[in-house]
Order: sequence, then C-alpha cells, then structure tokens
Amino acid sequence: MIDNNTRENNLSKDANTEKWIAAYTKPRHEKVAYDQLINKGFTAYLPLLRQKRKWSDRKKWVEIPLFKSYVFVKIHLKNGLFVLQTHGIKNVVKLGEEITVIRDEEILAIRQMIEGGYEPEGIDYFVKGDHVVIIGGPMKGIEGVVAQIRGKDQFILKIDAIQHAVSCHIDRKLLKPLKAKNVNTVL
Repeated sequence: MIDNNTRENNLSKDANTEKWIAAYTKPRHEKVAYDQLINKGFTAYLPLLRQKRKWSDRKKWVEIPLFKSYVFVKIHLKNGLFVLQTHGIKNVVKLGEEITVIRDEEILAIRQMIEGGYEPEGIDYFVKGDHVVIIGGPMKGIEGVVAQIRGKDQFILKIDAIQHAVSCHIDRKLLKPLKAKNVNTVL
C-alpha cells in the first residue's frame, strides 16, 4: 500500500521535472517568439527547414518553420504562465485544462529527421499504413507508419500534442515490419 507521503513525493517529483510543451504563436512570429523564449532562459526548439524561394528579381535560401505558428518549450508545467507572457506567444497548447506534454522522444525524432539529411514536410495528421521500425541510418530504432504520398514511400512522425505530422522519404530497405501495436511516437 502506498502512503500519502509517497504519493505527494511522486507528484512533486513530476511537477519539478521539465517537460516539452507546444506554444502557439501569432502568425509569422515563430522566430521572434523563439528568440524571446531563449532570452528569458527557457530551453526552446523551433524546427526550421531551408528552402529556396523565388522572387521576381532573385532566388534566395530561407529558413521556414516546419510547423507554422508553433514553437516547442521545455518547462516545469507550473511555469506555463511565464511562456504566455512572452512576446509572440498567443497561447499554450492544452487538452481541456491540462497543458499538453510532448514526449522527449518526439522532439528527438524531429531533430534526427531534420539533421539526418531527410527532407521533412508537414502533412495531414491522419494517415493509415503499415507499422514499421527503421533499421538503419540516423533514425534507427524509431517506430512508425509507412504511407504512400504522391507515389512515394514516406515515413510519418505524429506529434500528438499539436495534432500535426511530419513525413520524409525513407528507403524501403531501411524498414522492418512490426506486429500491429499502438504506436504513438510515430504514425
């Protein structure tokens, strides 16, 4: 039997650990909000993609956010108000009254996808396919789902907390089928 002191200690340990959350920004304020969060001392992550953009007079490489109007912040959940007081932040993503937590593995998988040389793109959240595990490359060991998008095999990573997903091309030889199970980190 667990006594009340043990319960309180476990609750306070959970409250004192930092967790990743998603903050929703004003339109086109992702970089401003990210910079402000960093200046306030928060650990923040803004996944950026380099794209070549064409104007009438020139072409230029620009960095655009992978998830429009979202920045990720690692905080103690009790400090969510300090994130809201940041210039450029509109609100914190919640499910009901609870701040939605994003697992460390999901943030790591996004980083590995971007830094591993893949070309991720935001896609629709609900896609059906076969459950797989990646058996080689920088994302080795990550489980997910394969889908056909525009005739190409794509690996899909779901970020449940913000109901967005990211896909990138993965060679079929790097995938191994899994038995059906609940895969939350990647879909």
